[in-house]
Amino acid sequence: MKIAVVGRGNVGGGLADLWEKAGHEVQRIGREGGDVSDAEAVLIAIPGRQVAGAFKTVKGLDGKTVIDATNLVGALPPDGFDSNAEFIKSKTGGPTAKSFNLNFASMYGKIAGARDAPGNIWCGDEEAREVVEQLNRDAGFDPIYVGALEKAGIQETSVQLWFAIAQGGMGQFFYRMAPPEQV
Repeated sequence: MKIAVVGRGNVGGGLADLWEKAGHEVQRIGREGGDVSDAEAVLIAIPGRQVAGAFKTVKGLDGKTVIDATNLVGALPPDGFDSNAEFIKSKTGGPTAKSFNLNFASMYGKIAGARDAPGNIWCGDEEAREVVEQLNRDAGFDPIYVGALEKAGIQETSVQLWFAIAQGGMGQFFYRMAPPEQV
């Protein structure tokens, strides 16, 4: 699959690496923007408060299957929307999903060594399901569907709970990356 990844940080860069290893053709887009017209799927992995600005520099998004991996920490979605994912759908008109925003990018390098595939929660349009679940599996995750795109606002705000748990030292609880005697 041809995938465009908007965002070269830990999430965008890490997923791009995993998808390239799985055999996908990945176009990496940074702050300078670019044209994603040739992509079959697009991942938006930038700071959540910068989503609206991305549509000024990234072209070719119309009708694309877009996966929103942004988080709104200390920010609100654009005016008139309950989530960044719903804003993105309003701009692209294509199948849209919220995924890859709740698993820590620092764990990407440990997925291959996990006893079991870690789960990755996603919500979104039914038309996005095949692409989203394939890209989850190709990154090493077990996709967990939690509902339609209207659930994206709940998923975006729940990241704060994940951060609180991680700061409390519970990261291994979610991933079970270490051998049983070390968990």
